[in-house]
Amino acid sequence: MKKRYRIKKSSEIDAVFKVKKFKSDGYFAIYQSEDLNADHFRFALSIGKKYGNAVSRNLAKRRIRMIVSEFKDQFIINKLFVVVIKPLAQGLSYQEMKDKVIVLFKKSKLMENTNE
Repeated sequence: MKKRYRIKKSSEIDAVFKVKKFKSDGYFAIYQSEDLNADHFRFALSIGKKYGNAVSRNLAKRRIRMIVSEFKDQFIINKLFVVVIKPLAQGLSYQEMKDKVIVLFKKSKLMENTNE
């Protein structure tokens, strides 16, 4: 995933959280806002220390980045979103994680509904 798709500045991440438009389940939460000047989506990941040690947190972030890169052509263009990974997601396999995140993306209308 190219770095142009990532939100880097903490002020931008805080602005996404302030909009308070989000969808959540027990495993993940997705906060979103719009960036009218953008020609592609951008995202950030948030995971707390309660999730586990650094190795498990990095594994979860790599998995979510891989899921986003796999479906990057289906995301709506001018969206900013932050994926919050909750500690309960630690027990999920990659496929379960993928299924739950894709369902949340579709519920929050970040992805176009395609038959996948």
